[in-house]
Amino acid sequence: MRPHALVFDCDGTLADTMPLHWQAWQIITRKYRIQFPEDRFYSLGGVPTRDILRMLAGEQRRNDLDPLLAAKEKEEEYFKLLPQVGPVQEVVAIASEHRGRLPMGVASGGSQHAIERVLVHLGIRDWFQTVVTNEAVQRQKPAPDIFLEAARRLGVDPRLCRAYEDTDLGMQAIRSAGMDAVDVRLLRKAPIS
Repeated sequence: MRPHALVFDCDGTLADTMPLHWQAWQIITRKYRIQFPEDRFYSLGGVPTRDILRMLAGEQRRNDLDPLLAAKEKEEEYFKLLPQVGPVQEVVAIASEHRGRLPMGVASGGSQHAIERVLVHLGIRDWFQTVVTNEAVQRQKPAPDIFLEAARRLGVDPRLCRAYEDTDLGMQAIRSAGMDAVDVRLLRKAPIS
């Protein structure tokens, strides 16, 4: 399939942020005495922080935890690490190659404020005609809504879009949207031909 538009996740796909998000999570989970193993963190990639905190609070019977407040604190800890964010070279190279040739968008489970800051930090914000984040849709990944909204804003049928992701939940969302799915975890392990 020759795509008519490209849609990229941000964290872990365009930007090498996941280890930094994990560092911020460790500060918050220690502060609030929440159990959140690293493997579970990675398995929930693409799920908004507030939703993860609601889930953890419910599972651990923590009625005293305010998920929105803790999510804000986690984001503040992450922003302290923003200068360390670098690109995922293999994926940014693909975006660079198609810049100005195909409509491109970002579909991320992160907040608008955070994703915009990351893209500006990397110097690639102007490559994308739209940035769709968790505030723009009701249902989050693995639901297809965020990718469908990106396609809608780009004015391209989802079946004619290729989307890039680094998580199982994100890959499920792309496939449910009817898009061609590229797992960037495979790109990072093999040289680009």
